[in-house]
Amino acid sequence: MEHIVIIGNGVSGVTTARHIRKLSDKKITIISAETDYFFSRTALMYVYMGHMKFEHTQPYESWFWKKNKIDLKKGFVNIIDAKSKTLLFNSGETMGYDKLVIATGSKPNKFGWPGQDLNGVMGMYHKQDLESLEKYAPNNKVCKRAVIVGGGLIGIELAEMLHSRHIPVTFLVRESSFWNGVLPEGESAMINREILENGIDLRLGVNLKEIKADEKGQAKSIVIAETGEEIACDVVGLTAGVSPNIDFIKESNMRNDANFSIQTGRGVKVNRFLETSVPDVYAIGDCAEQHEGIGSRRPIEAVWYTGRMMGETLAQTICGNRIEYKPRHWFNSAKFIDIEYQTYGWVWAQPKENEARFYWEHESGKKCIHLNYDKDTRAFIGINTFGIRMRHEFFDKVLTEKQTVEYVLEHLADANFDPEFYKLHEKEIVAQFNKENNTNIQLKKKSWKRIFA
Repeated sequence: MEHIVIIGNGVSGVTTARHIRKLSDKKITIISAETDYFFSRTALMYVYMGHMKFEHTQPYESWFWKKNKIDLKKGFVNIIDAKSKTLLFNSGETMGYDKLVIATGSKPNKFGWPGQDLNGVMGMYHKQDLESLEKYAPNNKVCKRAVIVGGGLIGIELAEMLHSRHIPVTFLVRESSFWNGVLPEGESAMINREILENGIDLRLGVNLKEIKADEKGQAKSIVIAETGEEIACDVVGLTAGVSPNIDFIKESNMRNDANFSIQTGRGVKVNRFLETSVPDVYAIGDCAEQHEGIGSRRPIEAVWYTGRMMGETLAQTICGNRIEYKPRHWFNSAKFIDIEYQTYGWVWAQPKENEARFYWEHESGKKCIHLNYDKDTRAFIGINTFGIRMRHEFFDKVLTEKQTVEYVLEHLADANFDPEFYKLHEKEIVAQFNKENNTNIQLKKKSWKRIFA
């Protein structure tokens, strides 16, 4: 019986295993050094905030794996011997495979800062990070202040987590405005305000110089590079992005025959079929790097739904139906403290030459939409929406059909997914667009069946 071994029990690896099982009776083993069972990584913050227990983050009951004949192995793989198709664990154990799937995800970036490995310094990606946070920041008596280094989605999640336990937070962001490499000016400014209004000490345009230790080897302060200011703290969160977790593969390549060396860049290099440079070895999820980006997408995408899609695609290939990985339209969602964020299609931080933009912001300063479209063809390119929930199905459909920005605005009521009794803003959004563009778009009444029949 063919043995499929998957290193990594995140959404990518588990999706692959589930779909292989649906399609075949192959022997499947999932290896993880992090946890016994698959869990929802994005839910870790809600465990710390008291909204759920860790066991609630596990999508499947413990009996699921045995019932579906998926073996789980707790262990850390040191070396992949691709020539003999053997894995060597740090315990000294070995395991053979017929086909290998590398789904090891990401790790928090570190940039060689002095003190980056002290006690009380952590990322916010793994279950072990949550355990460290509970140890060093259980409350505001043990942790008098925390400093977060790096302003992205993980950084603001960690800020919200600490804020929920009334722990003072200083937030160091190297950019001149929060996440302005991704967000346009209006949205970035909105998030700056949201952070400051929640009492978080936001420092823009600064970098970490070093983390200082106390006599017990625990973080006691940080120093800002630009000013030399020293800020006392008990916890330092390193959230300056993530990188593919592939150090063990680079180590393996040093020991392997050149013909069995797995090609790497920032991640494990794969083709459109998610195949590596070595036969019967594949890579998916955050650790996989396409040789070239697909369309406007980046070669590496550390997003849960792309990992899931890769897993579904690869399962087909492993089970004899070799198909190409084809991600659909880009989308993402997050929450910036109390402001929900969704994006569909592309709204770059700066518009491209052929693009036109329309920005509407509510008077509260906590809701906005930002539309991006082609100047000449009027084709809808993408939307950012903050504080207003929109339907994924709607925008997936209009992007596929290459509908115009006028069509999107006419049917904005159908796109809205806010709960009943929420105040709606479609009329004022369309009115502002008409005024700014000298158009006469008429908002159509909500008709879900008409759009999706």
